[in-house]
Amino acid sequence: MELFSTPWWSALLAIILIDLVLAGDNAIVIALAARNLPPQLQRKAIIWGTVGAIAVRSVMTLGVVWLLKIPGLMLVGGLGLVWIAYKLLADQDNGEHDGPVATTFWGAMKTIIVADALMGVDNVLGVAGAAQGSMDLVVLGLLISVPIVIFGSKVVLKLVERFPVIIQLGAAVLAFTAAKMIVNESLLDAVFDANAPLRWALYVTTVAGVLAVGWWKTRAQSAQAA
Repeated sequence: MELFSTPWWSALLAIILIDLVLAGDNAIVIALAARNLPPQLQRKAIIWGTVGAIAVRSVMTLGVVWLLKIPGLMLVGGLGLVWIAYKLLADQDNGEHDGPVATTFWGAMKTIIVADALMGVDNVLGVAGAAQGSMDLVVLGLLISVPIVIFGSKVVLKLVERFPVIIQLGAAVLAFTAAKMIVNESLLDAVFDANAPLRWALYVTTVAGVLAVGWWKTRAQSAQAA
């Protein structure tokens, strides 16, 4: 693809739109993972969590052509993302912190980086498809996602502090993203391509299941603490 040509600009616009949609999920992960940290560590977790997440995505971007050829990758990533969505609901703050603050900080960092590695599959593959093999566009897409993730995570974090229900909404977004990754798995094309009701059934079941199990786990933890 010729640099700065009309197709190049069209592809760049598509990449920006993809980043706006998919990086929003990453911002939610960062904000929710950092929500239980002391205020002085929240900013640190957001910055370093984003740095680590972008580093992971950079490594994945270098192997994007190879990633596209791996059968089952979207399925594995989607299933892993379901677990991340559940953990964000199950690990509710009960006002107590076991161990030193550093442990909690690194726990948040691990959640951010692991989640972004899983969700980055979706982002990298989407950007690669829009870039049509143009590595300069792939790199631009990666760079564009950085300010979106950093700014988005700060906004979401402030909203979570004021409206705790956003935790459930965020987990629902992650669960829906996981279901979309599973539906887009090439190995399952024969199952989902010609069956729209089945696709929507998976979306609803995944979101409802994550929210229900997370709610049950939170209630069980509250009853145990009481």
